[in-house]
Amino acid sequence: MIFLRLFAAIVALVLVNQAVAEPVEAPSSVAALFEKVKLDPVRLELFLRAFPKGADLHNHLSGAVYAESFLKWAAEDGLCISLKKRTILSSPCPKPGEGQAPADGLAGNEAGWNEMVNALSMRSFIPTEHDRSGHDHFFSTFLRFMAVEPRHQGDMLAEAAERAARDNVQYLELQIAPIGFDVLGGMMKSAALPSLRSEADFAQAYAALKPALGRMAALSRASIDEMENRARAIMKCGTAQASAGCRVTVRYQYSALRTFPAPFVWVQLVAAYESTRQDPRLVGVNIVAPEDDPVALRDYDLHMQMFQYLNRLYPGTNLSLHAGEMTPSLVPSGDLDHHIRAAIDVAGAKRIGHGVDVLWEHDPASLLKEMARRSILVEINLTSNDEILGVRDGRHPFSLYRQAGVPVALSTDDEGVSRSDLTQEYMRAVMAYHLDYPTLIQLSRAGLEYGFMPGQSLWIGHHLGQVIPACAGVILGGNAPPACERFLQGNLKARLQWQLEARFQDFRQDVMMNPLLLPPQ
Repeated sequence: MIFLRLFAAIVALVLVNQAVAEPVEAPSSVAALFEKVKLDPVRLELFLRAFPKGADLHNHLSGAVYAESFLKWAAEDGLCISLKKRTILSSPCPKPGEGQAPADGLAGNEAGWNEMVNALSMRSFIPTEHDRSGHDHFFSTFLRFMAVEPRHQGDMLAEAAERAARDNVQYLELQIAPIGFDVLGGMMKSAALPSLRSEADFAQAYAALKPALGRMAALSRASIDEMENRARAIMKCGTAQASAGCRVTVRYQYSALRTFPAPFVWVQLVAAYESTRQDPRLVGVNIVAPEDDPVALRDYDLHMQMFQYLNRLYPGTNLSLHAGEMTPSLVPSGDLDHHIRAAIDVAGAKRIGHGVDVLWEHDPASLLKEMARRSILVEINLTSNDEILGVRDGRHPFSLYRQAGVPVALSTDDEGVSRSDLTQEYMRAVMAYHLDYPTLIQLSRAGLEYGFMPGQSLWIGHHLGQVIPACAGVILGGNAPPACERFLQGNLKARLQWQLEARFQDFRQDVMMNPLLLPPQ
């Protein structure tokens, strides 16, 4: 018996030594490596954080900023915090006490600081008796930090660009509203707009605003100039100390809020179209705010008709519209059956933001077929849809869109409020839908392909793999032949796409040499 035990121990020791000594076969490709690392969330995040992400196409600048930044700026501006209402006020505290405290003293109040960070974001959100809904909590955050925004647009832009650079995002398309609502309200009153219920009303309302068009565009341009100048100064762009955020290409969508009375929505949209026509940094127009708001629901079809009318006056304007960001738990089924279709067929949207309720649309199969045929991209916001709508993983139509051939791209929506970034969106997608590496490449390419930046594409007809003749037959991202180089220099979109392919090459070399990603020996 002793002999048998000794023999078994020796055999076990030999087997252990052999197991340790035998090398683990290294993956033969990045795709093979990815299949291994995606089983380990820690190594998967390391892989995805370094992965080149072409674009974030759905990103609200105000929602991209972390609560801590707003609190810091409130302190710099000498503003007051209402701890009772959990809101940053627009003026200094009149006197101490009464549930208010100077923002510059909040950092010394740990409980108050944490309460405010939670109130200004989705951090640690747990439904309570007085704060039951992730939907309501999410949208309430914007009112809580609104007082800080006007003085810090440049700071906000710098934060968004810096985060994109750290996250290996190449292109940002930020949603902004560069003209103050008070100014637009004054224009609306001066124009004495009609009730806006028919196309005849639109014509009269546009004519009434014509004298203000030049001022609209000038105000928008000045606002963006000031924001960008401040951001460049913060990031030290153009100097030897320039931060990585300076290398991120940024363009903007002018976004109108849909929850106001129709005349004010009209003024916003006219300002958006006119400003976009005159400023190449504005590459598209959008409409935002809760789609399930009673006013937004009541006027949804009217808003789509406004877009349709303005498209005729401003041909070629790019539209990416929030549509389908609802579920049956928020609104009756009758409000779910046509928003995406109307955004495409009536308003002329080239991209759809969210599109979560597609299954409740009238005849969803024909809608999906049409979206695929016309290459209408859907901006997928997985974290946001989870936090606001409670729709996640298998209940999200992400896989349905892909199966139907509808182009999709991952985006962040409001990464500061959600405490997320584009890497986390890719993480969610990989873990929920078991994506492979070629799919990651396609998702990254789609962000640039469907971005509204100017210029022709590197790809033929949205086929992400069929290269235009001038650049065919060469290593993408490598040394471009003269004809290809001329094409790239004349087309920003293609140039960014070529740069993305170069980044893919560098990424492949780096990850295959990264010992933290290789299988353990």
